[in-house]
Amino acid sequence: MRLWYREPATVAGERETGWSWENSRAWVRALPIGNGRLGGMVFGGVPVERIQLNESSLWSGWPQDADNPDAAQHLPEIRRLLFEGKYAEAEKLTYEKLACKGPGSGAGNGAKGPYGSYETLGDLRIAFDGHETYSDYRRELDLTTGISLVTYKAAGATFRRETFASRPAQAIIIRLTCDRPRSITFRASLSRPECAAVRPDTPRAIWMTGRLSQGRGMRYAARLEAVPQGGKVSVDGGAVRVEGANAVTLVLTAATDYRKQDPQRQAQTQGAAASAREYRSLRSDHVQDHQSLFHRVALTLPSSDTTQLPTDERLRAYAGGASDPALEALYFQYGRYLLIASSRPGGLPANLQGIWAESIQTPWNGDYHHNINDQMNYWPAETTNLAECHEPFLDFIGSLVEPGRKTAKVQYGLDGWVVHTISNIWGYTSPGEHPSWGQFPAAGAWLCRHLWERYLFGGDRRFLARAYPIMRESARFFLGFLVEHPKTGLLVTAPSNSPENRFRTADGQVASVCYGPTMDNQIIRELLTHCIEAARILRTDAEFAGQLQAARARLAPNRIGKHGQLQEWIEDFDEPEPGHRHMSHLYGLHPGYEITPRGTPDLARAARASLERRLKSGGGHTGWSRAWVVNFWARLEDGNEAHANLRALLSKSTLPNLFDNHPPFQIDGNFGGTAGIAEMLLQSHAGEIALLPALPAAWPEGQVSGLCARGGVVVDITWKQGRLQTARLTATRPGTFTVRCQDRTVTATLKAGSTVTWDGRSATVAGK
Repeated sequence: MRLWYREPATVAGERETGWSWENSRAWVRALPIGNGRLGGMVFGGVPVERIQLNESSLWSGWPQDADNPDAAQHLPEIRRLLFEGKYAEAEKLTYEKLACKGPGSGAGNGAKGPYGSYETLGDLRIAFDGHETYSDYRRELDLTTGISLVTYKAAGATFRRETFASRPAQAIIIRLTCDRPRSITFRASLSRPECAAVRPDTPRAIWMTGRLSQGRGMRYAARLEAVPQGGKVSVDGGAVRVEGANAVTLVLTAATDYRKQDPQRQAQTQGAAASAREYRSLRSDHVQDHQSLFHRVALTLPSSDTTQLPTDERLRAYAGGASDPALEALYFQYGRYLLIASSRPGGLPANLQGIWAESIQTPWNGDYHHNINDQMNYWPAETTNLAECHEPFLDFIGSLVEPGRKTAKVQYGLDGWVVHTISNIWGYTSPGEHPSWGQFPAAGAWLCRHLWERYLFGGDRRFLARAYPIMRESARFFLGFLVEHPKTGLLVTAPSNSPENRFRTADGQVASVCYGPTMDNQIIRELLTHCIEAARILRTDAEFAGQLQAARARLAPNRIGKHGQLQEWIEDFDEPEPGHRHMSHLYGLHPGYEITPRGTPDLARAARASLERRLKSGGGHTGWSRAWVVNFWARLEDGNEAHANLRALLSKSTLPNLFDNHPPFQIDGNFGGTAGIAEMLLQSHAGEIALLPALPAAWPEGQVSGLCARGGVVVDITWKQGRLQTARLTATRPGTFTVRCQDRTVTATLKAGSTVTWDGRSATVAGK
């Protein structure tokens, strides 16, 4: 469970003492640490260490009024054109009249505008005296402790650096030690490419403070303090100077005024508290906190000849064809590590880069994309036993309701709430500035599935009572937004798009804007179903549930096209780009579950045909897209195809530090890959708990413990020679469960805390 390397995070042509502020190639070799709010990328440099810093709420920009008051009056005409097959005209009018008001996201370059961008906090540099020549170098990240370690020899002594982001202390801690007394001498400084002033605080601490967006935006503060053992410490020219110490603990704290607090007071209070504690205590608290989440799940897969190689060499060997199941297990746990490090209760959800970004203008603003990306970030949260890490995303969904009500009213003249493709921390819910990708009104319904999934896994009625009003208001919006097709009588969304894809009509029109795309129908049918069931459980809203049932019955069904494929659009259009990265019409296969191999075999075969056609034409070429493909094959119960695409994900779309490569780095592929491996080993979406549903031949034996199934069941599985040896299922709440492995099933009624043990033949129930 370690990533490790023989050299610092540098690349040919870059001096070890230097870097670029934007898009550094060395950055994707650095190792991430995080406590959900504070993040760091540890380069492990000698003679200059660089730790690139982030604070999850550090955004430029400010709230903008982007709802378009002229949009609603043009809806009838756009719909008429769509229903008459005049797609090019409808698209032109949609582009002109339905886009947001103002600059929107700035075409993904919003750092200097109102939309803003997630930004780097800056850099901590530690320059060591006399370390220009060194040997016996190693750097690593231990996933089980969340600690980055650097060791090397210089000037006849062995130096050691431990770095971690502590959630209990709300600080980044760097511990420097040496096996020779009085040998630690360095200068530590903070810097940022803009909007930064550095000044002394105490004789052993400095501040870096600033305000973004030309002085009208967010305030931030970062504080660095050195706590030496032996030697002396001083502040010299805006840097902390330590000379002749035996050991040193550096404490970095930071905050913003996003939630109206005083960032300097927060950083000062947290810094002083951490600096007053012994390092051993800080480290112990951090490890205990991290392991309380990380150790819930263990996955063991066979080792290979490459297992002992450094991670970058191991990855190259893997890309060259070497078998390394243990690397795949490491990748699985790395995704869990990243979620723990970037998403903790009370904070913001992981964005397009988690919490790690080195730029002022982060790619795509480092924001939240609701046409798959931020949802994919949280696919592994419930299944891999990290429900707490799901909470920031669920809270964020709730925060979009109020601005989404305004958008629904202004943009469409409707009740309820709506959000489209993009959001930032300022409550942006308007369409994007270009409807080809920005006009995705089903985004809010997709977000609502996460609320329902949390209930299915956790079973907390109090949570459902809080979540249901959010789901209800989303459903109310769609009761107004759905429009009857004049010829078929079906209720459809119009206008919409199948995210970021285009179609070609029989008369040669090429367009993105359409009505009733398959994904919309699947998502809305799912939302209405979940609301109906939630109303039943909560014993409320019977009349409203009846309205939802009537609307659901009139939604367009899934359809099979002329190639035997699941249609992406309500009509059997061709695709100008048959290898498109989005595979939105397969939503009903995953993450939805209205398409299953046993429940809807014809649709499952059509989904497979769509997937094969897309991949044959080059689909899955981005990291997150390939990760989605792993999940599709797992749901189709084809373990070998799932594994082949996992290999492609690691071989073609994974960077030296195991970050996902869109390109550039985008963290959703990491989370999607982890979720896909979990789906290969355990599924619980089709009314049963399926053990090893997509086990590949490449994993003939192995063991997994701690995975979670819907209904509140924790599952441990051991297998050999490709067959189940034993499974242990522990219920966290009462229920009757059907468990399947290959062609055998068993049904068990369990109380909370009781278990069923099954070897595929006989079952034993034990416990309370």
